Amino acid sequence: MPTIVSDLGGIQLYSWVFSVYLLSRAVALPIFGKLCDLFNSKRLYIISIVIFLISSVCAGMSHSMAQLTFSRAIQGVGAGGNFALAYIVLADISPPERRGKMMSLISFVWGVSSVLGPTLGGFIVNYFSWRWIFYINVPLGIIALIGIGVYLEETREKKKEASIDYLGTLTLSTTILALLTAFLLGGRSYPWISPQILGLFILTLCSGVVFYTIERQAKEPILPIGFFQVRGFSIANSSAFFASIAIFSLSAYSPLFIQGALGKTPAQLGLAMVPLSLGWSMGALLCGQIVHLLKERPSTLLGAVLLLAGCGLTLSFSISTSLTACSIVLAIAGLGMGFVSISTLLIVQNSLPGEDLGIATASHQFSRTLGGTIGIGISGSLVTARLQTTMDVLRMPGIDGRIHPSLSTHLQQSVEGLFQPEIQSLLAENVQKALREAVAEGVTLVFWVSLITACMCLFFSYRLPE
Repeated sequence: MPTIVSDLGGIQLYSWVFSVYLLSRAVALPIFGKLCDLFNSKRLYIISIVIFLISSVCAGMSHSMAQLTFSRAIQGVGAGGNFALAYIVLADISPPERRGKMMSLISFVWGVSSVLGPTLGGFIVNYFSWRWIFYINVPLGIIALIGIGVYLEETREKKKEASIDYLGTLTLSTTILALLTAFLLGGRSYPWISPQILGLFILTLCSGVVFYTIERQAKEPILPIGFFQVRGFSIANSSAFFASIAIFSLSAYSPLFIQGALGKTPAQLGLAMVPLSLGWSMGALLCGQIVHLLKERPSTLLGAVLLLAGCGLTLSFSISTSLTACSIVLAIAGLGMGFVSISTLLIVQNSLPGEDLGIATASHQFSRTLGGTIGIGISGSLVTARLQTTMDVLRMPGIDGRIHPSLSTHLQQSVEGLFQPEIQSLLAENVQKALREAVAEGVTLVFWVSLITACMCLFFSYRLPE
């Protein structure tokens, strides 16, 4: 992103290149899930890949940050479709007793990709052009299109009379966008009690009420309200939601602790964070292989305990903690999340009739996306608030090497920028030390958030039906 900004400008849209992708992807998940219960999955899969490829080309051809941001919003729609359909199609073609193994395999692929992707992206930016991090999707997407076009066959009989719930889709999308935007902006761009954030929460509440009213009367609701009365559906999604808050908060803000409090290099940071992704992948893979022996509820409980242990151990982190210890703790948390993600997905899928498999699968993915986004938003506001308090002191007259107001504003928008060499060179040594300590204290609050939400995950896991 720093490379893209230096080429295109538009620093004020920096965070929105990420945010609009998350927002549109979150909206697309439940919509594609419902469409898969009504229409041909193969056709929907091809449509979602085409959307992703066209938007990737547009992103690579962008000549302004606004154009890139718009392309990323469209790309998020395609990504939401791809993410939902991959799991739904595997669930369609798998008998229930083999579904765990199939779900674990795709989670393993996702985990390995999450390790290789950033590394490959850095290589492409260094030796080619940032535009190729988007263009590389084209040959990969064409291979996917050929494979799906030739080999994928529809196996699940869809509903005969398909009708799209347009009003439900509109009100659900409005509710999701308003809620997630509030958490993405709250505590960073605007105070939590500002008119902007309060307005978004009011919009969320109003559109949510309208959505609830519409869904109770819709012929084919986008998200049937009655599903939430099914214990397996509601409790398993709740467990996945709180687990996602915990794990995404850790994955987003542990790097700040490792780079800031421990003073490690970006290369060391990258190596330290790999065990989190690999632990998640291995946990999912292992859970898929043994869930038919342990059963879903004990598997979820085991994962929740491991996640809780990992989150609890982060509170022991200090400036003397070794990089190896950090990696082991993050791997334990990732291993727990792997178990929780697969076992709760199976519970949600098995709690609804086969004809609703699409919305069941997508609802679980949406719960994880919602939890992750809210977790990152809350954690970011905690770190930013602690950093802002310190910067207010450092801006006062008489402070040796006091921080410039413009730099303070920049760091408030992007805390991660604090550890960039060009930023460090502008700060006096005493200011650097004070800001590093503030970040470490803020990240400790994030660790507490992860621990509390991991406890909530364990609570809902215990309440799962046998």
